[in-house]
Amino acid sequence: MKRCTSSVTAIFLVGIFLATQAVAQDTSPKDPYSGELLSRSTLTGDWGGLRNEWAQKGFTIDLNITQIGQGVVNGGKSGAWQYGGRGDLVVNLDSQKLGLWPGGFFNFEMEGNWALSVNRNTGALMPVNTSQTLPLPPGDILGVPAWNFTQFLSPYFGLSLGKFATITNTSGDMNEFAHGKGDTQFMNMAFNFNPLLAFTVPYSTLGTGMIVLPTKDPKEAIVSLFVMSANGNPTTSGFEDLNGNAIVVAGEGRVKTDFFGLTGHQLFGTTFSNKQFTSIDQRLDRDVIENGVVRTEKGSWNIYYNFDQYLYEPKKGVDRGVGLFGRLGVSDGNPNFMKFFGSFGVGGKGIFESRPHDQFGWGFYYINIDNPRVNIEAPRLQGLPRNIEFLRDEYGFEAYYNFAITPWAMLTPDIQVIRGAQKDKFTVTQGPLGVLPRIDKKSISTSTVLGLRLQLLF
Repeated sequence: MKRCTSSVTAIFLVGIFLATQAVAQDTSPKDPYSGELLSRSTLTGDWGGLRNEWAQKGFTIDLNITQIGQGVVNGGKSGAWQYGGRGDLVVNLDSQKLGLWPGGFFNFEMEGNWALSVNRNTGALMPVNTSQTLPLPPGDILGVPAWNFTQFLSPYFGLSLGKFATITNTSGDMNEFAHGKGDTQFMNMAFNFNPLLAFTVPYSTLGTGMIVLPTKDPKEAIVSLFVMSANGNPTTSGFEDLNGNAIVVAGEGRVKTDFFGLTGHQLFGTTFSNKQFTSIDQRLDRDVIENGVVRTEKGSWNIYYNFDQYLYEPKKGVDRGVGLFGRLGVSDGNPNFMKFFGSFGVGGKGIFESRPHDQFGWGFYYINIDNPRVNIEAPRLQGLPRNIEFLRDEYGFEAYYNFAITPWAMLTPDIQVIRGAQKDKFTVTQGPLGVLPRIDKKSISTSTVLGLRLQLLF
């Protein structure tokens, strides 16, 4: 998977999350990091009371490490088992709690990954291990995807500026049961956000935008509009990449619903970019064909929707129960070769009173593919037509159970079955002058992937 700059960006800002603290009443526990070793929220606790004192003054620092072992046990390109991990450090500052001015929030994030994943071994466009693609694949990468400032000018309106970790944040394409960085819920990228967005929106990029809270409470309704660079990279500052011919405009709105007296959410969004794209770009796997040249097109757009709806909720507002989720999206179809995306499934959080931190889910996704346009300089390839369909529609299934050993240690067995978009792998070899290119073909079958994930909160 290449760097997508996976991040559906724009709409998705860390600032939105910070905004929830700007206008809503502070209901956080007085000592959030305290407690006995097996019952507190983090492994290292309250640092002798210092961590709680900092939090009360508007300064929080959190670290987690996610380790994943996965293997393609049947089909795909390879049956090799791989191990990899990712560390994530997040720092937040609240200007009002610091005794300065009201409504200001600063966010900083640093993350890095190591070793390997099986993402290239499945034949799928969607990574089966999202966590290992961040901040960039394939491993041994350290980056700063976010450093940004959000200032609320009123309880209804705020402005945000800086570098944002967009899609996989707590805000972009948010869903109660299927969202994140592949470290707590589903591992497959298709269930963490709408992958159509990953084509046009960088995961980490410079931008500016506004946040509107129609009811003052971001948990009830929130609207955002952002303009960002389409060339973001978590390992650079991003200023050298600013270009008026490569920007993304993104807007999103999310509203809380109360159907049948149960909590749910409805979300609509859209993005548009004027960047010149190839038909295979960003974090998507480019070795469908090696040594080929993919045509470029200027501009790309998409429209997307998602919902989550509790079907069982023991008590409103406690973030526990069982429900449904779903996502839909459509794009231009060229250059974004993912024309349509859909997913649905079931998710659960803390359904057993004795296990309030457990989570589980199963889901199915489908991607309708419009094959990329490939230019091959030779007049023909030996034994093959000039217009080759390198891809097919992709669909897959995933099921997981996140078992909380303690509130700060989660162990998750996971299974995925995927018919990847790559039906065959072609390798084009240019011969000596005057000799036609040779193309080697290898069929790729449906893959079954088993995995085990361990996340530790420090």
